[in-house]
Amino acid sequence: MAVVLVALTGAFVALYLTMYKLGYIGTLVCAVGSCEKVQTSKWATLLGFPVGAWGVAYYVAVAVLGLVGLRAALAESVFLSRSLTFITGAGLVFSIWLTYLELFVIHAICQWCVISAVLATALFVICVVDLREVRIGAADLAADAADSRAGQGSGSTL
Repeated sequence: MAVVLVALTGAFVALYLTMYKLGYIGTLVCAVGSCEKVQTSKWATLLGFPVGAWGVAYYVAVAVLGLVGLRAALAESVFLSRSLTFITGAGLVFSIWLTYLELFVIHAICQWCVISAVLATALFVICVVDLREVRIGAADLAADAADSRAGQGSGSTL
């Protein structure tokens, strides 16, 4: 559930930046930093789409996978947990790249971008912890099944 909540928060932040980039919002509300300088730089577009739009797609995809993982049948899915960890890891690496660009190329910081980077980091940490717990649970189930099989074959008859 934490993944879904953090991802939805990220989707709203990314949507806000996308709406600005597309001209639906006149001025960004930015208490600290130079959000408009970052958002009007050449780095604010990737493959013809605003970086914020890529962020919306990323956060929505993570939220959907998180919702899928809430189903009882998939709650302990190692595959789903690995997938979320991989995707959020990629999101974290992309956020690190964007933060590098802000600091060393654009020479401006956007508070909304920083919030998004913090959310991407939180998502990755949550997913790593979940993967660890799912793996431990899967190992416990495998050990229980092995114990059960071993106990069935060694019963004594009187």
